[in-house]
Amino acid sequence: MKAKLSKLLRKYNLLFIADKFRFWINANKNRQKNQEFSRKHPDFIFPPDYLMYESFQINYESYYNSGKSAAEWLVNTAGRYTDFNNVKILDWGCGPARIIRHFPSIVPKNCELYATDYNKNSIEWNIKNIKGVEFNLNGLKAELPYQDDFFDFIYGISIFTHLSEQLHYDWKNELSRVLKKDGILLLSLQGNFFKTILTPQEIEDFDKGKLVVRGKVKEGHRTYSAFHPDEFVKKLFADFEVLEHIDSYNNNGRPEQDIWVLRKKIRPFS
Repeated sequence: MKAKLSKLLRKYNLLFIADKFRFWINANKNRQKNQEFSRKHPDFIFPPDYLMYESFQINYESYYNSGKSAAEWLVNTAGRYTDFNNVKILDWGCGPARIIRHFPSIVPKNCELYATDYNKNSIEWNIKNIKGVEFNLNGLKAELPYQDDFFDFIYGISIFTHLSEQLHYDWKNELSRVLKKDGILLLSLQGNFFKTILTPQEIEDFDKGKLVVRGKVKEGHRTYSAFHPDEFVKKLFADFEVLEHIDSYNNNGRPEQDIWVLRKKIRPFS
């Protein structure tokens, strides 16, 4: 039912309006408990509600706790394959810094922290309010302001999930360019369990290993959605080594994203 409604709203260019309405409902619903949580954490600066909603949800407690736990999980997971000592780390698609803002208190002081996003308002807010991280604005076009082989670890949480197929290939190449040889790339993608919310035609394409894209809205926005069969991911990252693949699962009726941990292969000398 939700898939059919989404298709109908996209067809008549009403999805963004519907999403705005959903934002106002959630903002009003959570206002009191968000104000209470904010009073209990007076030293913690929260981003404006819509910036939070665009990349996450309007729940201050969840923004705070999930951001911290995600940062710790990322370091622990990537730490199985790289030494977090004097490394350069990139949060690709950082939004309003839900995760990267916790890294300075988790990784050694000699690490360098970077974050980039296409949302100008998020980057401006981050620069004004988050310390210890260098923030940069990028466009949807796959161009990052970093030199080749610059980062030891890059992570992107639900970023490819909002891109067209062409930009999957473009951004994969750009991330590979700025990632050091033998560097680690960690991504979350909408995998097999998301078939539960696809239409029959979308499931048919998904089962053939095709990327399923729901567009007709602004690319990069939370309402633009891509779904990733394992076969497509392995083809896209054929020049990477798959270190871990944690399959999606059902979290109280809501599908959770796959986690892919990849290592950039060292190209042999020609």
